[in-house]
Amino acid sequence: MIEKKIAKSIKLVKKGDQSAFEDIVEHFQGKVFAICFRMVGNKHEAEDIAQEAFIRAYINIQSYDENRKFSTWLYRIATNLAIDRMRKKKPDYYLDAEIQGADGLNLYAQIPDDGVLPEDEVESLETQSYIQKEIMELPAKYRSIIALRFIDELSLKEISEILEIPVGTVKTRIHRGREALRKKLRHV
Repeated sequence: MIEKKIAKSIKLVKKGDQSAFEDIVEHFQGKVFAICFRMVGNKHEAEDIAQEAFIRAYINIQSYDENRKFSTWLYRIATNLAIDRMRKKKPDYYLDAEIQGADGLNLYAQIPDDGVLPEDEVESLETQSYIQKEIMELPAKYRSIIALRFIDELSLKEISEILEIPVGTVKTRIHRGREALRKKLRHV
């Protein structure tokens, strides 16, 4: 039902109804932001990239092929913008956006309490933060694949379509990215 609503909104946007694009943004903004954030590791940059992705999608909506999934087309735009941003900026490793005024806690601290002891939670947060840091240090071609596959849980085919590379290349990069990450994390 949601897919039909999105398809209807796309048709309206193509006919010039700008307000119909609001439904599209509302439906996809969380996922697009998550993809961008996991690739660049900075909340503000991810917000900028996600906004730019929606602007590009709106401007280029006429080139969207309605025989394909809109989400894949939109995620490819967002992924390409994130990759472009990573290529252009110098590597800095401010990896997890810290919550201002929260004494160094990052977004992992927002995970709801499930009865875990505070010291276990701190250790888990440190481990997650460390793993995220190591993922961010992977080369961009592996980082994007690892994020799309294991964090965003996309299929090999979806990743192939988003990155516009063959499924075999996706499999190879997942394997090599995991191996590189495994070497970095062998002592954890």
